Amino acid sequence: MPKNSRRLLRGIGLLCALALGTTACGGSDDDASSDKQVGSADIQSALKKGGTVTVWAWEPTLKQVAADFEKKYPKVDIKLVNAGTNNDQYKALSNAISAKKGVPDVAQIEYYALGQYALTKQITDLKAYGAEKLADSYSPGPWNSVKSGAGVYGLPMDSGPMALFYNKKVFDKYKIAVPTTWDEYVEAARKLHKADPKAYITSDVGDAGLTTSLLWQAGSHPYKVDGTKV
Repeated sequence: MPKNSRRLLRGIGLLCALALGTTACGGSDDDASSDKQVGSADIQSALKKGGTVTVWAWEPTLKQVAADFEKKYPKVDIKLVNAGTNNDQYKALSNAISAKKGVPDVAQIEYYALGQYALTKQITDLKAYGAEKLADSYSPGPWNSVKSGAGVYGLPMDSGPMALFYNKKVFDKYKIAVPTTWDEYVEAARKLHKADPKAYITSDVGDAGLTTSLLWQAGSHPYKVDGTKV
């Protein structure tokens, strides 16, 4: 497939088909400017001509997504590859990008890892494919997670809402009301531990994601960025 057609198909493969927390990747054949806007006529033309779009992803539901896309666009072949989950795939992806060989057209990348590829310009800015027009289709949190500077480097696949679970049997045993605020949570913890010195309301498993999520929930901004200065 010609370079420009392959590049266009790669972009629309992401935008039209595989709404991942992911992005289109750059490769050795990607020397076109991402500033050039792509119209709907270009997209339809590329889909009609067809070609292969290689997608690296570990999310199992994408098998059906790829099948549905191929059914709608029979000349497009989606090659879905499981290159491992998170760190295993990122290592393989970084190696492929460095070697300029075997780079997938689309890759699933978690929000926290997206920045390392966007800042080093190893992935494609999808604004040229009209990605910004999809902003209203997503809630602000996930949408902002795929942006870097003025660029849009992926489409959100999901978000991770937080939920508080409790053991009703234990709470009922010690007549502890289910807390609805953090102050009530602290009091419930004290009441539980007083009733049973061996019991605690929760445990810290050392997950940094919990800490950052609670900071975010509280409106905290641990750092800010000014250009390249953090």
